[in-house]
Amino acid sequence: MMKLPSLLLAFVLPAGTLLAQSEPPTQKPLSGATPAPNAPGSATVPPILTPAAKGRDTAKAAPKKDTPPLDPKNMDPSVKPAEDFYQFANGGWLKRNPVPPEFSRWSSFNELAEKNNTALKEIAERAAAEGAKQGAGPETQMVGNYYASGMDERAIDAARAKPFEGEFQKIEAIKDRADVLKAVAHLHTLGVNAFFYFTAGQDEKNSEMMIALAYQGGLGLPDRDYYTKTDDASKKLRGEYVEHVAKMFTLLGAPAAAAKENAQKVLALETSLAEPARTRVELRDPQKNYNKMTQAQLQELTPNWSWADYFREINLADAGDINVGQPDFFRAADKVFHDISVEDWKTYLRWQLIHAAAGELSAEFVNENFRFFEKTLRGSEKIRPRWKRVVASTDSSLGEALGKLYVEEHFPAEAKERALEMVENLREAMADRIKTLEWMDEPTKQEALKKLAAFRVKIGYPDKWRDYSGLKIDRGPYVLNAARAAEFEQRRTLQKIGQPVDPDEWYMSPPTVNAYYNPTMNEIVFPAGILQPPFFDANADDAMNYGGIGAVIGHELTHGFDDQGRQYDAEGNLRDWWTKESSDAYNERAKKIVAQYAAYEPLPGLHINGELTQGENIADIGGLKLAYMALQKALSKNPQPEKIDGFTQDQRFFLGWAQIWRMNMREQEQKLRLNTDPHSPGRYRTIGPISNFEEFAKAFDIPADSKMTRPPEDRVNIW
Repeated sequence: MMKLPSLLLAFVLPAGTLLAQSEPPTQKPLSGATPAPNAPGSATVPPILTPAAKGRDTAKAAPKKDTPPLDPKNMDPSVKPAEDFYQFANGGWLKRNPVPPEFSRWSSFNELAEKNNTALKEIAERAAAEGAKQGAGPETQMVGNYYASGMDERAIDAARAKPFEGEFQKIEAIKDRADVLKAVAHLHTLGVNAFFYFTAGQDEKNSEMMIALAYQGGLGLPDRDYYTKTDDASKKLRGEYVEHVAKMFTLLGAPAAAAKENAQKVLALETSLAEPARTRVELRDPQKNYNKMTQAQLQELTPNWSWADYFREINLADAGDINVGQPDFFRAADKVFHDISVEDWKTYLRWQLIHAAAGELSAEFVNENFRFFEKTLRGSEKIRPRWKRVVASTDSSLGEALGKLYVEEHFPAEAKERALEMVENLREAMADRIKTLEWMDEPTKQEALKKLAAFRVKIGYPDKWRDYSGLKIDRGPYVLNAARAAEFEQRRTLQKIGQPVDPDEWYMSPPTVNAYYNPTMNEIVFPAGILQPPFFDANADDAMNYGGIGAVIGHELTHGFDDQGRQYDAEGNLRDWWTKESSDAYNERAKKIVAQYAAYEPLPGLHINGELTQGENIADIGGLKLAYMALQKALSKNPQPEKIDGFTQDQRFFLGWAQIWRMNMREQEQKLRLNTDPHSPGRYRTIGPISNFEEFAKAFDIPADSKMTRPPEDRVNIW
C-alpha cells in the first residue's frame, strides 16, 4: 500500500485522538485505527453542532436481528462480577472467539469491521461489473477499476516488480547527494516515508490556517525503540528484520550475499535516524512539537541539503513558514545525510520503495511482507484473503468514493438522528459536570464551558464529498493505481499549505469502525461504520446504547480535556487557558491515573505504560462517567422497565461498556501494543474505569475488598 504507515500517522503527528487501535496495515484510532485528524494524520489515534448531512432517503434501514443487545451466551455466569467483571461480562464470547488465523487479535471492532468488509466487497464487486459499462457513475467507475486491478492476481504475479522498474532506475541513476535529496522528495510525492515526513496540517497556534509540517520519520520498524533497546528480544528482532530486508532485496534480483550486506546498511541508516527521534511519550507534548520556523531558519538547521531544491521537487511553490516538530531530529538527520555514502542512500531508498509497495506487488513480495510484519511482529498465522486486502486498499486510497457508495446502502437516517441526540445529551452531562467540579476554579470553568459549547460534531459521512476527478484509476497494474492514488492525495494535501482550513474535511472514511477527536478543529467525528451493534443498536434500550456508543461519544468529548486536548482552546489553538491552581489540581489527578494503569501487568513482567496511555485512560474514565450521567437524564425523560432480561438499567449500562472492549490477542501483538499503543488492552479499558465508580459497585453489590473496585481514597476522577 503506497501509504505512510498508520502507526507513524497515529503517534508522531500532533493532531487528533482516536478511539481505538485498528488492525495493521490499514488505519489508526478509538480502539486503537485510520490516520486521524489534522490533515497530516492522527497524533494520539480526533462550532456548536455543525449539521452533518441528512441521512439519505435511499439508505436501507438496518434489519432487525434476533440477537439481543445483551446476549447471555456472551457472558460467564460461573464468575461473579466482584471476582472478575471482564470475564463475567465477556467470558462466553472470549471462549467462543479465539483469534482467527488471519488476525493478530479479535475484538468487537474486528467483528464489526468484518461485517462492513462483506458489505464493501459486495459494493466493490458490483462496481467492478458495472464500472466498465457506459453511463456508470464516477465513483462506481473508480472503485470498480481499482478493485478489479487488485483482484487480477494472474497479471499481478506475472508482472512481479516490473511496473516499478522506472522508479528503481531513477534510484540507480543517483550520482550525488543532490540527487539523493531529489529521490527522497520524489518518494514523498508517492506517499513513501523516506528519511523524514513532510506534509500539511493546521497551524496549532493559528488554527484557521494550514501550514507545512516537517516531522521525524524514515523507519521501517514500528517504533524508534525497536532500534535502540539492547535486550536480547530486541536484538533478535533486529536480526529477523535484517533477514526480511535481505529477502526483499533478493526478490528484486540481488545475490544473497549482497542482499544481506545491503540489509545491514539499511538497519544502520535507520538506526541513525531512530536514535535522535523522540519517544512516543515525548511526542505527547504538543508544545514541544510546535517549533515554527522560517525557511531560512530551517535551512540553517540542516545546512547539508537544500530545502529550496526539495520544495521544487515536490512542486511546492511557496512553503511559507514550517512547523518543525522535532528540531533535534533534523539536526541529527543533517549529519546522517552528509556522512552516509551515496551508495548506501541508494540502498536505503530502494528498500523504502519496495517496503511501501509490497502489498500491491506479486505473491512473493506480499507473502514475505506478511511473514515479517504480520507473523513475526504480530503473531498472525495466515494472510488475509486477497479480496479483504484489496477492499482495505480501496478504502485507504479511495475512501470517500467507496464510502459514498457504502452510505447509500448501509446508513439509515434514523441512526444519525439518534446519534446526534445522544451527543447533545452527553454534552449537557459534561456541562453539568464542569459546573460542579470541586477542583476547578471559576475562570477555568468558564473557558472549559466555552470550549465544550464550540465542539463541532460530524456524524456518518461528509457534507461535501472529495473530488477525485484529477485521479486516473484504470484496470492496469494494481501497484500503479495505488501509487497514483497516493500521489494524488499527497498533491491534494500539499496544496492546502498557506490556505484556510476546510472545516468540512474528514480524516476517516465513512465505513471505518472508529471515532476521533481533532483538537485543532475542536471536533468529534463518528463515521457510519461504528454506528452499529454492539456499539449502537436502534432496537436496543437506552442503557445498552449509552454503555456502548454513549461512552464512545463521552470518550471523544473527554479527549478535548485530556492531558493533550486540554492544551487547546475553543478555536483549536494551542493556548494555555488554565489558571495555575486548576492546572496543578488537574496534574495531580492525572498522576493518579498514570499510576493506576502502570500497575497493570497484561503479560508477565510487562506493564502498561501509564504515561503513554494516560490520554486514552482519562478519556475512558471520563467518557464512562459522562455516559452514565447522560443515561440518568434520558431515563428521567423516558423511563424504562426496572429490569430487562434480569438486569437493572445500571447493570445493563456497565455490561454494555464491557462488551465493546471484549478482545482476544496473540502474545506477539500484545507485546507490540504495549510498546507502541496509546490505548490500554481491552480488559483494562473495561475494569480500569469501573474500579473508580461507586455506581458500578452499587449496581453489582461489589464488596469494598474486591479487586474490581478501588478504595475510595485511591479512586481517580478528573471529569
